[in-house]
Amino acid sequence: MPRILAIDYGAKRTGLAVSDPLKIIASALETVPSETLIAYLKKYIQSEEVEAFVVGMPKNLDGSDTHGTSYVNQLIEELKINFPATPVHLVDERFTSKMAVQTMITGGMKKKDRQVKGNIDKISAVIILQSFMGV
Repeated sequence: MPRILAIDYGAKRTGLAVSDPLKIIASALETVPSETLIAYLKKYIQSEEVEAFVVGMPKNLDGSDTHGTSYVNQLIEELKINFPATPVHLVDERFTSKMAVQTMITGGMKKKDRQVKGNIDKISAVIILQSFMGV
């Protein structure tokens, strides 16, 4: 059964999360350098069937674009070119980084591990995916 893959795209790093085949649970997958994201996804899709991509869309509190919005729009175009049969859905990613940090604190993660930005990116991707799945 195919999975849903969530992407928290950043200029340097990208956090990835994936659903289980039944689309009940969202789990952190990986943090990859953004310049290698498309190659990583191509390799991942060779071993796992992906039904859709869910991409976090950065917005300011007033709904206007952020500095990262143009990067995400460019990524969306790359996804459509490289994976034309896979739908791309957008999810508002406001507050996901703050929610990710709070999740790590609540879960008892040590301060040293919370400071690893890749961990925040992965958990942000999980939050994006949970939002999309309605969990």
